[in-house]
Amino acid sequence: MFHTYILYSEKAGRYYVGHCEDLIQRLERHNNKMVPSTKNYTPWKLVYHETYQTRQEANARELYIKRMKSRKFIEELVRKSN
Repeated sequence: MFHTYILYSEKAGRYYVGHCEDLIQRLERHNNKMVPSTKNYTPWKLVYHETYQTRQEANARELYIKRMKSRKFIEELVRKSN
């Protein structure tokens, strides 16, 4: 299984969208400052995720969310999941 996920940094007020195979391990990597693009904004909290059968599907969804270039779109996804 593969995941598309959204993280939130309260410290920075920022969202991060990504995809991975092991969601728990990936969140740990973000919070242990092992991901260059997110290391300055720790801690990160997982606020949304979707599960897919293939990496290609998860990647396509990640790219779709990023192409929206909309904080409002991301916040709506997060709100609907809660």
